[in-house]
Amino acid sequence: MPKHCNSFISDLEPDFLAHFTLIAYQNTRVNNTVWNTKPKAKRSSPGERFRAALEAENPLQVAGVIHAYAAILAERTGFRALYLSGAGVANASYGVPDIGITTLDDVLIDVRRIAGSTRLPLLVDADTGWEDPKRTVREMIKAGAAGIHLEDQVAAKRCGHLPGKKLVAASKMVARIKAAVAGRTDSAFVIMARTDAASSEGLDSAIRRACEYRDAGADMIFAEALTELKQYRKFANALQIPVLANITEFGKTPLFSVAELASAGVRLALYPLSAFRAMNAAALKAYRAIRTQGTQKSVLGEMQTRAELYEFLNYK
Repeated sequence: MPKHCNSFISDLEPDFLAHFTLIAYQNTRVNNTVWNTKPKAKRSSPGERFRAALEAENPLQVAGVIHAYAAILAERTGFRALYLSGAGVANASYGVPDIGITTLDDVLIDVRRIAGSTRLPLLVDADTGWEDPKRTVREMIKAGAAGIHLEDQVAAKRCGHLPGKKLVAASKMVARIKAAVAGRTDSAFVIMARTDAASSEGLDSAIRRACEYRDAGADMIFAEALTELKQYRKFANALQIPVLANITEFGKTPLFSVAELASAGVRLALYPLSAFRAMNAAALKAYRAIRTQGTQKSVLGEMQTRAELYEFLNYK
């Protein structure tokens, strides 16, 4: 039977033990205090970058992107800010119309992918806040968004350029905004309020609502579906905070140029789905050519080459 370990040393011959010198245990770990002695440089938050972009460009052109690669293309083209449309998430990522089907978690998936691919600040369509604007803001900040906009439609919302929209009372929208502001863990994170009231309640009512939203804590106003430059001018003069114009195709708002928008006091020009629509048309043309002609040769010249793709991805 082996002897107990505690009796091992005592059983050794004295002459054998004489050859060894017992020393006390010493902690030999090196504590490296050199590499981190300098304070870390402060890194700007997405919200700070969005506000800086707004100061650098007037009006700030905000490019709609539907995925990470589109964000890379927009950044390389020279845009200073990006946008993720609720319709873009619903249409492109889930194949459904923009009628309030998608959830906060659905949108966050695309936010993380886009924010992880670029340093450009990302403004996100947060619909009506998914019944919890405070949580929505916190999750958006964690996902890397620079800001969100909330709208004053009912939860079962419709596209801003379609008829039949139903609005909540201004007081309920004010509560949404206050909850969103309370959710900020970054004071620079942008809370934008969208009002759809102009087309159903008239311009004056829309401006009154927007003023209430501003007073509740909204940093900027999204004036949806206006039809004339003088309407934007009236909004900008009344609010005295940045006003966004949604320059979406095939809607109620004419495709005003940035020079025209600047003359009306508009500070942000949004192109939410322009590239997405162009992508869809190009894809449909390619699919039809392949299906009807049995080959893609007729559309090859319209395709991005492999070398061009790798260049944008910095892959060699």
